[in-house]
Amino acid sequence: MRPILLLPLLLMLPSPVPAQVSRTSEYLDRMDRDQDGRVSLAEYQAWMGYAFEQMDRDGNGTLVADELPGGRGKPVSLVAHREALAAAFRRQDINRDGVLDARELAAPPQ
Repeated sequence: MRPILLLPLLLMLPSPVPAQVSRTSEYLDRMDRDQDGRVSLAEYQAWMGYAFEQMDRDGNGTLVADELPGGRGKPVSLVAHREALAAAFRRQDINRDGVLDARELAAPPQ
């Protein structure tokens, strides 16, 4: 299973805080750990990577078939998962300033 394809499956898992939000600004508030009004790549990866860490039961940094939804698929490393998240982040970063604002969080990835 390609790491980017794993992202939707990971998003189905429980998050550290309720993921149910009704406004884009709520995503910004929850992802923006330093409260500077922008989401950095590290903040994005931390928020979006939470499910990976929960699924990695043995804590070895790689999801193997029995840790993946459905109990099958090719192993996915944390490094590969973070690279896929970084690629998604870059697509969201419309103005290419290295951070996401509320408008960019609301827009679908390019």
